[in-house]
Amino acid sequence: MNHRTTPRLRRLTAIVAGLAATAIALSGCLYANIPDGGTTAGPDREPDTSDVAPDLQPFYSQKLDWSSCGTGFDCAEVSAPLDWENPGDGKKMSLAIVRHKANKTAKGSLLVNPGGPGASGKGFVQNSLDYAVGKALIDDYDVIGFDPRGVGESTAVSCFDAKEMDAYLYGIPKSPRNTPEWKTEIGEGNKRFADACVANSDGILPYITTVNSARDMDLIRAVLGDKELHYLGYSYGTFLGATYAKLYPQRATRLVLDGAIDPAIPGLDVGTTQALGFESALTAYLKDCLSTSECPFNGTVDEAKSDVGALLASVDRTPLTGADGRKMNADSMMTGIIQAMYTQDYWQYLSKGFADALQGDPEMMFALADSYNGRDKDGQYTDNTSEAFRAYNCMDYPVEDDPAAQAAADAKVAKGAPTFAPYWNAPDPCEQWPYPATGKREAITAEGSGPILVVGTTNDPATPYEWAVSLAKQLSEGVLITRVGEGHTGYNKGNSCVNEAVERFLLDGTVPKDGLRCE
Repeated sequence: MNHRTTPRLRRLTAIVAGLAATAIALSGCLYANIPDGGTTAGPDREPDTSDVAPDLQPFYSQKLDWSSCGTGFDCAEVSAPLDWENPGDGKKMSLAIVRHKANKTAKGSLLVNPGGPGASGKGFVQNSLDYAVGKALIDDYDVIGFDPRGVGESTAVSCFDAKEMDAYLYGIPKSPRNTPEWKTEIGEGNKRFADACVANSDGILPYITTVNSARDMDLIRAVLGDKELHYLGYSYGTFLGATYAKLYPQRATRLVLDGAIDPAIPGLDVGTTQALGFESALTAYLKDCLSTSECPFNGTVDEAKSDVGALLASVDRTPLTGADGRKMNADSMMTGIIQAMYTQDYWQYLSKGFADALQGDPEMMFALADSYNGRDKDGQYTDNTSEAFRAYNCMDYPVEDDPAAQAAADAKVAKGAPTFAPYWNAPDPCEQWPYPATGKREAITAEGSGPILVVGTTNDPATPYEWAVSLAKQLSEGVLITRVGEGHTGYNKGNSCVNEAVERFLLDGTVPKDGLRCE
């Protein structure tokens, strides 16, 4: 796993666990209890074409052709401009959306994004509705999931086939780590990946940006017939939501941004802060683990962390062989560990993964890494998250070439994340991306928006709490909610204080006190 582009910023759905002969198999999402209903809402609303430029009228005035796509759900496609700067050139993208109609009379639409970039919002809502949103929101909103441009069932980025992706994500370089030859080898692999994306993505790569995705989101709002945007964005979805508020502040009336990204910090700082966040989460996991009889480690937390470091070094010297012949080195094991840090629900699987790996069996660690990478038990990739993740990040984050800043970041990671530091950095894959980034790293104020709730969890490893504090301060109408706890994101995770604040805001506009702290 190449950590220079940072671990993904998405809300995990859940684990589906099935006991196999030697390991518990994991998948990336939970097909949760899908509420029945969604049949009592009124007729579809007319598209909102107010204040729309003439060259965008054909897009904003389109009427959706809904069709049933499962109990309580219907699906449609929205046609969007490929290039929002030149919408009349005839080039279009398709955006896949799903709707669960309100169980009661709908207050309107609630758009939901799980993060990524590259995660499927359509699958998130359709496959795990009551994990994506709480019952109160299911009752009173038409809940809308959508695959952003480049993702999933929308016009999608496509790069490698499954065999090539295995070699890219799990292959072990021939050269020793951190040598010039190793860096060259990694760069060559990144170049092959980028070339494949160009060859197989039909010219869409320059347009896979968060700004364009935010414009798509306004189009979806309009064709659903909503005058304003009500939105719940998790993780990377907070950056998407904040970008929307920047572009369309008057329409951004009820936005909740949970697991916030700080849009002002550069990519190098993102990766550095995440390294420290995952080290902190590992500490919390080990403290919990050592309190149980099933923990594969002994002694103090520091001694257990030393044992984890020794295990990583051992598999990097002598990779473990999986049942399918794949080799697990420190990079793949790091991916498995990071996957388990997103939620405490995964900690039991991490304990088994460590215990098995110490005995030479990498199957559980491979299961965790495969869950992160969207790889199923048959070796197929169930989505294009890895491809879309790269495409968005390389267009949103300018490549940085500052040796002094890199050295300072490396020193910070070495001191604050000693377990992960030896394996954290690699050549930036965006150096090989064929198109220059168009995004800018800058504060977002969204002057003129309605109140925007920003939810931060105190020991969130993927989107550290300090980012939520920063974003709430940047936004002219930012309101911070703090969830005290572990894991990634805060809403609908069992904290009634957070849940009530979010739901009252979305449903009736009640704005919680800025700085609300939910223990």
